[in-house]
Amino acid sequence: MKLELKKLEKFQGRKGPLLLIIMDGVGIGKHDESDAVFLADTPNLDKLFQSKLKTQLKAHGTAVGLPSDDDMGNSEVGHNAFGAGKVFAQGAKLVNNSIANGSIFKTDNWNTIIQRGLKGNTIHFIGLLSDGNVHSHIEQLLSLIKNCAENKIEKVRLHILLDGRDVGEKTALKYIEQTEQFLHTINSKNNFDYKIASGGGRMVTTMDRYNADWNVVKKGWNAHVLGKARKFKTATEAIQTYYSEDEKITDQYLPSFVIADDNDEPIGKIKDGDSVIFFNFRGDRAIEISKAFEERDLREFDREFFPDVFYAGLMQYDGDLNIPKNYLVQPPAIDNTVSEYLCSAGIKSFAISETQKFGHVTYFWNGNRSGYIDEKLEKYFEIPSDRIEFDKAPKMKAIEITEKTIELLSSNEFRWGRVNFPNGDMVGHTGIMEAAIIAVETVDDCVGKLLQEVAKLNGIAIVTADHGNADEMFEVKNGKKIVKTAHSLNPVPFIIFDPNYNNEYKMAIVTNPGLTNVANTLINLLGYECVKDYDKSLIEFL
Repeated sequence: MKLELKKLEKFQGRKGPLLLIIMDGVGIGKHDESDAVFLADTPNLDKLFQSKLKTQLKAHGTAVGLPSDDDMGNSEVGHNAFGAGKVFAQGAKLVNNSIANGSIFKTDNWNTIIQRGLKGNTIHFIGLLSDGNVHSHIEQLLSLIKNCAENKIEKVRLHILLDGRDVGEKTALKYIEQTEQFLHTINSKNNFDYKIASGGGRMVTTMDRYNADWNVVKKGWNAHVLGKARKFKTATEAIQTYYSEDEKITDQYLPSFVIADDNDEPIGKIKDGDSVIFFNFRGDRAIEISKAFEERDLREFDREFFPDVFYAGLMQYDGDLNIPKNYLVQPPAIDNTVSEYLCSAGIKSFAISETQKFGHVTYFWNGNRSGYIDEKLEKYFEIPSDRIEFDKAPKMKAIEITEKTIELLSSNEFRWGRVNFPNGDMVGHTGIMEAAIIAVETVDDCVGKLLQEVAKLNGIAIVTADHGNADEMFEVKNGKKIVKTAHSLNPVPFIIFDPNYNNEYKMAIVTNPGLTNVANTLINLLGYECVKDYDKSLIEFL
């Protein structure tokens, strides 16, 4: 089907470009001491918040396709929602549905895993052990393990990645205890051998993304596959030891570890004939480890041993590149994205961010699709991120992103562009308030410079965010302040900066506006009628 946009009769957009600015992780908080966005000196945002062309958007839960409004949003589903223009069932919800109706256990790939296990080979599960529901959920893992037991699989090994980011920063022992009790029940009833075999903090073990640091993947490979890491008798012992050795360390940065038997031999090395399931549903931090298991000629690091295994992801993490080749749940089929419509109209655009969020303004924005929709009309620009803890360099690459964006705008080559500043999210995840404040102030300064350029070019800018984070740096429970490293459930700002505004339009009345309403708003501001099957535009013309 050919996609078409119809031009508006009374509004053709501005002479200059349209710029969408996504302040990743900058939500609207409680305006108290927990809110780094409120505490930061933000003269540009303060001025924007006085505009009459503004509203708040829901960026979590059902508004972005997640199971319930208790589920925090994230950058992946957020950018999917921006680009899709309507709500699609997303990761956790898709998996939950597949488990509930049993379809996940009827696939050829699951059957292959079970049949290999029945021949005496081990089934390995690798993934993030928490109920954060951003990358994974522990209940989904336990459901998969339960089915293994029901199918009389005798040996299962778990390789657990510790969270401390989408959940409390020191909660690993809670999830390990829940898992150990579950495995003990299975083992005692059936005389099976189900155990935790290795693990490590998610930011230093296995879960790298966007090729930022393959050494993270190597550490995971060494622990999970080769059994090479510091040895302990149990996962609980490993965590307690690391906590005692460094009181300031949090779960996401805990070093890799391996569980060894009484003879000091690793109990869960991955061998020829085994099956490996990566049980995260979110794709960005699953792609590199998937490539390590699937690519025979991997060049990023020396694997030492490349086992002949059947590898499957919970989902396919990159549909265009077929990573991984085998998976258990079909990804959401997001078609007819806003970029497809705008390309069909011949509109030239750019997308830019640094490495940490580059995939979000490209792959996720385009409906989980790698590469360009139309390379003649689109240009993507990645600013390489520094390999350093984000609280140590909270400005990240915001200045470089801004300079490149100004260059692109002033070239007069592009009708519209989108830019992502990762600071509020990536620095917010560290839980360090002082760093988060600097991050927000840096973004504010950069937004101000971009608005100046947009005004000079007689264009329009939209300033928004994909979810909250820096707006809620801690919470108080039972009178105790608890550092919060996860995303917030707060709304995000949506502001139109239009220096040539002459009352041609106004903010529309939209019930429960969310990120999916942005697509038709972009289309309107570029001078085109709304796409009928998209969610309502946030503006209406007078």
